[in-house]
Amino acid sequence: MPAHDLVVIGAGPGGYVAAIRAAQLGLNVACVEREPLLGGVCLRVGCIPSKALLESAELYSQAKSGFGRHGIKIAGVELDLPAMHKRKEQVVTMLTKGIEGLFKKNKITRYSGTATLTAPGKLKVAGSESVELEAKHIIIATGSKPVALRGIQLDGDRVGTSTEALAYPSVPKHLIVIGAGVIGLELGSVWLRLGAKVTVVEYLNRILPGLDSELAADAQKIFEKQGFQFLLGSKVLSAKADGPEGVVEIEGREPLRGDRVLVATGRAPNTEGLGLETLGIKTDQKGRIIVDTQFATNIPGIYAIGDVIPGPMLAHKAEEDGIACVESIVTGHAHIDYDLVPGVVYTNPELASVGRTEEQLTEAGIPFRKGVFPFRGNGRAHSVGHVDGKVKVLAHKETDRVLGVHILGPHAGDLIAEAVAAMTFGASSEDIARVCHAHPTLSEALKEAALAVDGRPIHI
Repeated sequence: MPAHDLVVIGAGPGGYVAAIRAAQLGLNVACVEREPLLGGVCLRVGCIPSKALLESAELYSQAKSGFGRHGIKIAGVELDLPAMHKRKEQVVTMLTKGIEGLFKKNKITRYSGTATLTAPGKLKVAGSESVELEAKHIIIATGSKPVALRGIQLDGDRVGTSTEALAYPSVPKHLIVIGAGVIGLELGSVWLRLGAKVTVVEYLNRILPGLDSELAADAQKIFEKQGFQFLLGSKVLSAKADGPEGVVEIEGREPLRGDRVLVATGRAPNTEGLGLETLGIKTDQKGRIIVDTQFATNIPGIYAIGDVIPGPMLAHKAEEDGIACVESIVTGHAHIDYDLVPGVVYTNPELASVGRTEEQLTEAGIPFRKGVFPFRGNGRAHSVGHVDGKVKVLAHKETDRVLGVHILGPHAGDLIAEAVAAMTFGASSEDIARVCHAHPTLSEALKEAALAVDGRPIHI
């Protein structure tokens, strides 16, 4: 029976990062992954391929209708969807091979197959060659899977999840998206830019639940101008394939028909078949594994990270979990501030957020001041031709400590990093306002929003 110091189950962002960090700290590490490619859902059929398609679709859209304002005339622009998919797959392949290289570099043993816990410190891997492993420490990092609402019949073709939406063989004439969250809007954006009619059906009366409501409302107006159709406050009763179409029944409305239906209604922990019940590993009502502050389950030597435990289901959160868990195992110390995990929506314009929203601060009774600065007041935004959106800084009314930063605008996902760093070290809005930002850059909008907290922005 092969023995290791640590076995990681799952090679997604949390798992492979945990394995690498553990190897750096001197442990004998193995990783079990059932998919041929390393990297997990994020790399194979999630974050990376969706961003590759978003970029390609944006360039196509710009070539068709956006380059003219830059004095670039292009005639006869055509879509080569197979080539677009090929580029996406090449990006994925390159990055997965990169992880393979990192495993070899760090002398991490890989086992291909499905892992099942059989006893504390022991597990069985079922694959082309079954093997039993022994380890002092085991980390569960098996990620999450899409969930569908009751009444939705997924057929993997006309009615499918994000996995299918990343590989449609042709542009849908009408794409119906169930769910106005991050996944629905990002993939809806891909196919909208490529020529599809996109209708988004959402149970709530707003898009992007959890994000700052002001910026979400602003984003909705922009998306509607782009061509999105939103049916908010709409309860989906059923969705199923009907020949070459997908049919969505909505309470109080006529059924919607489209040639594709994307179900983007959330994700659930992927823990089936792991043997949690056999060992008595505790889970909560949502099926998430219960862990302590050091990521330990109630069974000694078994830990869990990423999407299988409570917290935001984000790749970068899983990575931080993995590093903290391993460092806790080796050094006894670990720290993550879940209040400062940023979130990004890769639409056009992008949305990015860290910390608390206005609604959360108001509900908690925390006094605050806010500073808002529109990208229309930013020179760089005008030069690149993307002036929609704003930056909002929320600071404590008495201490001026920054409590939240929310951005709707160009490269918001990159701009939020400065806010995360500032908040990590307890910065005030005055601290950000006093930092010299290069001109002309989009980051000046964050400086101006920080100045606006004190009512003294320069360029508005």
